Amino acid sequence: MSNAAAADQQDQGATRFAKDQLKAFVERIERLEEEKKALADDIKDVYGEAKAMGFDVKALRVIIRMRKEDTDERKEHEAILETYLHALGMLN
Repeated sequence: MSNAAAADQQDQGATRFAKDQLKAFVERIERLEEEKKALADDIKDVYGEAKAMGFDVKALRVIIRMRKEDTDERKEHEAILETYLHALGMLN
């Protein structure tokens, strides 16, 4: 086999490997997207249950967002919000 034929065969192997890798990445992403949708549906169901029990879903969403924040960051946001509400005359 000539050097050119060997190089061509090696290039084809590398191309096949790249295609296989690409396909694996795409399939993993698709599977994760399906899992993400299933989780989003589950979360929606839980919010629906909470609403059916009389809880305010908007308030729950705010609480969930706040619990993700660092304590200092949350306090800073609360202070800014209070300042804005005061400036708008929305506090007593």
